Amino acid sequence: MSHRTEKQKMLAGELYVADCPELAADNRRVSEWMARYNAAIALPPAERHALLKEMLGAVGHHVNIRPPFHCDYGYNIRLGDGVFMNFNCIILDVVQVTIGDNTQIGPGAQILTADHPRDPALRAQMLEFGRPIVIGRNVWIGGGALIMPGVTIGDDALIGAGSVVTKDVPAGATVMGNPARVRA
Repeated sequence: MSHRTEKQKMLAGELYVADCPELAADNRRVSEWMARYNAAIALPPAERHALLKEMLGAVGHHVNIRPPFHCDYGYNIRLGDGVFMNFNCIILDVVQVTIGDNTQIGPGAQILTADHPRDPALRAQMLEFGRPIVIGRNVWIGGGALIMPGVTIGDDALIGAGSVVTKDVPAGATVMGNPARVRA
């Protein structure tokens, strides 16, 4: 039986230790890229788009992420056509994050796939895991919203500013609050 690397465990959504040489090297690469990308704030969107394609897993046409932008690895992020993210967005992408076409994300939003065991003995071993996030097409996420691990947001949904989304959001629904709840 072959032993799986910590990166393989991470990508599979299993418990892993982030402090391993392979993931540390990936983090250094993305940190160097973020320094370049975030320094490119004055560049035209087309030039920033080319930088996004260097690091992210998939980048559709006319994607615009306004710096500063932060992520864990980059290669687990998949963006559809026309995705817009305003200043200061964070994506913790230890597993896949998929954002559909024409989704708009307000400033300071955080998309967090990284999770930690509830058992304190496992946390003490520095173990963590990830749960993928899927955001549909034509979604609007207000500024400062938090999208928690494992959440799926349906097409055409609206997430109110400052909301903490802990559960799946149906297509077309408006949710807001902490925790976010469907509003009429």
